[in-house]
Amino acid sequence: MRIGEVAAKAGVSVRALRYYEQQDLLHATRNPGGQRQYPAGAVERVRLIQQLYSAGLPSRTIREVLPFADSGEVAPELLELLEAERDRIDRRMADLREVRNRLHDCIAEARMQDPHP
Repeated sequence: MRIGEVAAKAGVSVRALRYYEQQDLLHATRNPGGQRQYPAGAVERVRLIQQLYSAGLPSRTIREVLPFADSGEVAPELLELLEAERDRIDRRMADLREVRNRLHDCIAEARMQDPHP
């Protein structure tokens, strides 16, 4: 698959794909004309990378997680890293729930005070 096709199917920019390559998260070969050629699983890989970035994982951590995603085998050091990231995400989710609840309360109070609902 060419770079534009992967970008379109994964919903990311071509620039993002190039960045993932620079970060050693995604790999492509080159055809004789120098154009990037991605393997069939590239779209799913990009979606996984996007999810991991969205969860707040840095490139270096994602680089360590991807081989596990490919093979299912995990080293003890990686397991500790994954547990730490999971705990960080849990804390972040709790913080977001608290902020959401405060916003909900503010909205509810503002609606009660508004004479024109």
